[in-house]
Amino acid sequence: MPNNQKEVLLEVKNLRVEFGRRKKNKFVAVKDVNFNIYRGETFGLVGESGSGKTTIGRAIIRLNETAGGEIIFKGKKINGKIDKELDREITKKIQMIFQDPMASLNERAKVDYIVSEGLYNLKNYKNEEERKEKVEKALIDVGLLPEFLSRFPHEFSGGQRQRIGVARSVVMEPELIIADEPISALDVSIRAQVLNLMSELQRSKGLTYLFIAHDLSVVRFITDRVAVIYKGQIVEMAETEKLYKNPLHPYTRSLFSAIPLPDPRRQRSKVLEIYDPSCHDYENMPPKWVEIEPEHFVLGNEREIEEYMKALNK
Repeated sequence: MPNNQKEVLLEVKNLRVEFGRRKKNKFVAVKDVNFNIYRGETFGLVGESGSGKTTIGRAIIRLNETAGGEIIFKGKKINGKIDKELDREITKKIQMIFQDPMASLNERAKVDYIVSEGLYNLKNYKNEEERKEKVEKALIDVGLLPEFLSRFPHEFSGGQRQRIGVARSVVMEPELIIADEPISALDVSIRAQVLNLMSELQRSKGLTYLFIAHDLSVVRFITDRVAVIYKGQIVEMAETEKLYKNPLHPYTRSLFSAIPLPDPRRQRSKVLEIYDPSCHDYENMPPKWVEIEPEHFVLGNEREIEEYMKALNK
């Protein structure tokens, strides 16, 4: 289906996030970020540590305040001051899976309470029987047994704990899930299981994901479109395969050149590209966010955009 016929579930316009109150201490973590997420897709956000990926996710879920721009969910602006009813709807319809399954679960609470926490907060059940039904179904959906409800998080493996985190999200029947590096703290053998689980849940429940990660091989496997972020700014965004086959921005190229290859000979002969921000002449010619071909956006000044156009038409 062409993207202009798809339903935009979430729209981020000129998003800016700052930390520090005074001018001296002010740090701009996210600067003029723009992207859409279509209903039913998995949208990837990639970049190195400290680039602002998690900050954007936390701003969407209203954990971080925004200094500028708009976040629009289903046609309604959800950043800044909003009424109680909309806040309640956002809490229900946008959920988050956190990076560390150990740190994000309350060690003193049983699984029953952990998974039910959102239901309790929003009184999202008619009676105790319905709450138990919802929680048991959520556990079964993520491949765990209802008997686990009376146990504590420390009794589970890392993969099982992350499944509990996923159950806590899906029990709210959300439309958008922000998955913040959901597999980076897990053993390699468990990662594929959690990714497959997320794909199954997406199909069965019609979920939409914002998938935040730094593992580029995983991002290629699970996402439909990818945005590459560098120091709080998105530098390139396109459909996943298009971007991986033909990265244009020098930062994107340097990231992709670091992806390990399964063939040892090719890996040995591979040349790593090192990104040097001074290669841009942005003082004399400031960059713009340009759609260089349908659904392929890149940040660059006029001279760079001309070069990118030539690279595309080769």
